Amino acid sequence: MIPQLLILSLLIFIMAKQMPGDPFTGLITPESDANRIEELREEAGFYDPWYVQYANWIIGVAQGDFGKSYTYKVPVADLIGERAMNTLWLSLLSVVLLYLIAIPLGVLAGRYQDTLVDKSIVLYSFVSYAIPTFVLGLIFLFLFGYQLGWFPTAGTVDIKYEESTKAYIWSKIYHMLLPAITYAVLGTTGVIQYLRSEIIDSKSMDYVRTARSKGIPIRKVYSKHIFRNSLLPIAAFFGFTITGLLGGSIFIESIFGYPGMGQLFMQSISSRDYSVITALVLLFGFLTLLGSLLSDIIMSIVDPRIRID
Repeated sequence: MIPQLLILSLLIFIMAKQMPGDPFTGLITPESDANRIEELREEAGFYDPWYVQYANWIIGVAQGDFGKSYTYKVPVADLIGERAMNTLWLSLLSVVLLYLIAIPLGVLAGRYQDTLVDKSIVLYSFVSYAIPTFVLGLIFLFLFGYQLGWFPTAGTVDIKYEESTKAYIWSKIYHMLLPAITYAVLGTTGVIQYLRSEIIDSKSMDYVRTARSKGIPIRKVYSKHIFRNSLLPIAAFFGFTITGLLGGSIFIESIFGYPGMGQLFMQSISSRDYSVITALVLLFGFLTLLGSLLSDIIMSIVDPRIRID
C-alpha cells in the first residue's frame, strides 16, 4: 500500500497544480492590492519548484500535517475531522439500509427464478442502476422533502436540541434518512444481481441435492446451505462498500446539503483550496486500498478454504 500511496500522492499533487487559478485568485478585485496578493502567493510557496512544494507537502503528511485550508483558515486535518464524523454516520446508516433492502430481494429473486417476483425485482434493479445519482436525489428531495414535507431538506440536526439528548440523536438520524435511502436504493443493484446469480447456481449443486434427498426442509436448505455459500461474492465487495461510503457521496451530500466530506470536496474544488483537495483525494485513495484489504479479511472469515490456501 505504501508505494501505491506515494505514486497516488505524486499524481494528486501534479494534477492539483495544473488546475487553473489558485486560492488567492478570488481575492482579486479592482480595489485589491496586487502586490499583497503576490506576497501571499510567495508566503504559501506557490513560486517554489514543484518538487520542493511536493517534498514539503509529503513530509508534512507523514507527520500528520496536511497544511492549512486557504478558504476556512483552519488546519486541514481539523476541517476533515469535523466533516468525517457526519460522513461516517451517514455511511453506516446507508450500509444498513442497503443490505436490508438488497439481501431479501436477492434471495427472493434467486429462489423464485423466472416468476413474477423475480422479474419485478430484476426490473427494479435495472431501473435503479440506470438512474443517475443526481436525478434520483433531486426527485426524492423534491417529492419527500418539499412536496410531502416528510424529511428535512438540508443540514444534520435541528439547532433547537441540546447535544447528547434523545431528541438531538433522533434529529441527526432523521436528517440522514433521506440521503441514506437514496444511496441505498442506488446501491442495491450489484448485491441483488450477485446474490440472485449465486442462489440460482447453488440450487443445482450436489450438496443441495444431497440435503434435499435427506428430507431437510426446503427453508433450512436455503438458510443453512444455499444462502451462506451465496454470500461469498457479497462479502468480497463489503469492504469496498464501507470504505466507498466513508469517502462520501459527492452528489448526494451536495444535493441534500449534508456537510460531509463529499460536499467539502466539491466546495474545495470551486474555491481552488489545494491543501484540502490533495488531502481529501489522498484520503479517498487510502480508503480504496483499505477496502481491498478489508474485503480479503472478510473473505477469509466467511470462507475457511481461503485461510487454508
